Amino acid sequence: MSEAILKTVFDGGKYFEAPRWHKGRLWFVDCMARTLLSIGPSGDSEQHATFDDTPCGTGILPDGRLIVLTMFRKQLLAFADGQLSLYADLSDIATGTIDDMIVDGLGRAFVGDLGFNLPPPPDRGADGRIILVTTDGAKRVVAEGLRFPNGIAVTADHKRLVVAEMDGECLADYDLAEDGSLHLRRKLACGREPDGICLDRDGAVWVASYGEDAFIKVDRDGVERQRIALEGRRGIACAFGGADRKTLYCISAVTSPGLLRQRKSSARIDVVEVETPGSGYP
Repeated sequence: MSEAILKTVFDGGKYFEAPRWHKGRLWFVDCMARTLLSIGPSGDSEQHATFDDTPCGTGILPDGRLIVLTMFRKQLLAFADGQLSLYADLSDIATGTIDDMIVDGLGRAFVGDLGFNLPPPPDRGADGRIILVTTDGAKRVVAEGLRFPNGIAVTADHKRLVVAEMDGECLADYDLAEDGSLHLRRKLACGREPDGICLDRDGAVWVASYGEDAFIKVDRDGVERQRIALEGRRGIACAFGGADRKTLYCISAVTSPGLLRQRKSSARIDVVEVETPGSGYP
């Protein structure tokens, strides 16, 4: 396994999440500061919006609008022309706090429903689900039985969807049908407490491992191929960016579950150049 060295491009936030490359910039949220931000390749930053709920997952619609998930009101908000507007309300279908999501190239949003309300109860089980929101506003559950669904990624051909199960410590690997239905193919090993994920051109998954303080690349069979270790930092999320999609943006934080409950966290974004470019969504 080859080694790689991270280079810091942005520091000083609280808890960054959901990085997405869009229009030559990396867009993401600071969950604790309740803000939507972006940075350019050199690290120049801009704040675009603030929220009255905790933002988390993000996605890009085919028309260029950014979608931001808010966790406790269970809403998807569209951001365009400097304004936020309601895109979808999931409070009538979600059974718990909603967390991460992805919007694919067809405009379909796949949203993780934890099945319980945060903070996590000690007796939580496999109650997590994936909710599909289509471009006409229809909503339905397309996957169940997940143990804390977290990061989600979709291949460029829209035939495969992968979900990181944080409590299950695995990747749920699904066949994705034309109508958005999901059919579980297998579960892959990926390290402890996987959080955000992204896919490369070969179908390998880069995993932000919260429990191992690392970013881990696993191939289609769940075999670890590369590891980028962090020193005392939790792996939170990752996404490809840059003109050739060979820049891997890595979000990490100095925190812990206990510190998060006290709203104590320090976030950072690093980059590393990789050999195999990213593909699909994010």
